[in-house]
Amino acid sequence: MSVDIPSLFMGNFDMIHPVRNIVIVGGGTAGWLTAGVIAARHRSRIGNGFTVTLVESPNTPIIGVGEGTWPTLRTTLSRMGISETDLFRECDAAFKQGARFARWTTGTPDDGYYHPLMLPQNFGQVNLAPHWLAGEGDESFCDSVCSQGRICDDGLAPKTIATAEYDALANYAYHLDAGKFAPFLQRHCTEKLGVRHVLADVEQVLMKEDGDIRAIRTTQAGEIEGDLFVDCTGFKALLIEGAMKVPFRDCNDVLFCDTALAMQVPYDRPDSPMASHTISTAQSAGWIWDIGLPTRRGIGHVYSSNHISDEEAERELRAYIGPPAEGLSARKIAIRSGHRETFWKGNCVAVGLAAGFLEPLEASAIVLIELSAKIIAEQMPACREVMDIVASRFNATTHYRWGRIIDFLKLHYVLTKRTDSDFWRDNVREETIPDRLQELMLLWRYQSPWFLDEFDRVEEVFPAASYQYVLYGMGFRTEVDRPALARDAHLADRARRENAAMTAKLRAGLPRHRDLIDKIVTHGLQPV
Repeated sequence: MSVDIPSLFMGNFDMIHPVRNIVIVGGGTAGWLTAGVIAARHRSRIGNGFTVTLVESPNTPIIGVGEGTWPTLRTTLSRMGISETDLFRECDAAFKQGARFARWTTGTPDDGYYHPLMLPQNFGQVNLAPHWLAGEGDESFCDSVCSQGRICDDGLAPKTIATAEYDALANYAYHLDAGKFAPFLQRHCTEKLGVRHVLADVEQVLMKEDGDIRAIRTTQAGEIEGDLFVDCTGFKALLIEGAMKVPFRDCNDVLFCDTALAMQVPYDRPDSPMASHTISTAQSAGWIWDIGLPTRRGIGHVYSSNHISDEEAERELRAYIGPPAEGLSARKIAIRSGHRETFWKGNCVAVGLAAGFLEPLEASAIVLIELSAKIIAEQMPACREVMDIVASRFNATTHYRWGRIIDFLKLHYVLTKRTDSDFWRDNVREETIPDRLQELMLLWRYQSPWFLDEFDRVEEVFPAASYQYVLYGMGFRTEVDRPALARDAHLADRARRENAAMTAKLRAGLPRHRDLIDKIVTHGLQPV
């Protein structure tokens, strides 16, 4: 494709090919979130020559592994115009205030820590980590700097029925039924945002001579042309891999878990307590997630098939669940750990599983969908002539994010002190640790991570606070410059007092998690 550059600058736009028709191939969470984000951003253009079409096979089931999300989803859903009350009523949703990691450090029964979703108290003013490391208190790091661990221990919700939709007293995300979430998004996108929904199977991807996609040919709806194609076809990657021939970059040399066994476990009673955080319990060759929804628990074992057999992994899963597992079958899911070498090539961009997948340790899958959809929507190329510039920026940002997520997930493993199996021993081998993470861990021996340091992107998936919670939750030590602590001792003292007061206030005023869910379903939250 050649562009007459002088004519562009002089205002002769006859040669320009406008980008008006967006075709998303594939549904599920990735497809419908992407459709909703784009359609909401360009709502005024829909009906005026701009279209968003989602083409979805009527024969492809939703994989539905991820039932945990990141707090960014609140902003995403709010911008799409979705009622938070409806989300709770229709998606079997609950609150998520972070994760509790059990047996990751030593493997003993008392081994556990929280990665909450609240920042440490006064995080923008003072770094409390050195003060905690200096021994100025006997609380866990989480409890010493924020309220959320105590809230989770008490089984409390992060807000009250009087708190407006999407507002929070303690930061939160959601646990939800992935099988219900995608149809919920579909109804909203088609009924409220003007997204065209086509149920059809893709037979062929039709290419142009310049390497772009011209159209997809479907069995039920014929040819569907577009200017920009978004591949949300999951592991099949029909467009980005099948048509555009973009290779996949494995990272199983860093992250070993490649298989999951999932179960849906009923409660003993309808009013059984429901955790407002994900519980992640380490096993001999992986870990088990435990997610509480109002009607059931989603429990699954993520493991390395090179270190344990499927049969042994299922025995560990059933032993964790106990008697409620009797009569339940486990669904096996293969994990292809890694991502595309390029995410946006030509007029095709991959989002969701088509772009890549990592073990669901920190709910990174849905946040990557959100962030990708946001860039596409906000940087929507006006014409094909500038699309490659937008694509280059998208690829640089997305590569950075995948790399940082891989680093962060690996951090959980390299900090372990467990030596009871080959899996844990292999995870601390130097050759399995990314270079950047090795550099950071060396740096962190002498200075604690903080937001002014190496975390300088506007939208870091995991900010410096997240690294602090994992590092110091798992017993990592940073050298403390004790004379330097005096510089901000008054700020640290004030932050600790404010945290203690906030903790007492929230523990006294927040409702129990299940009680709030019941009230939301019955009465609804206040609309924004």
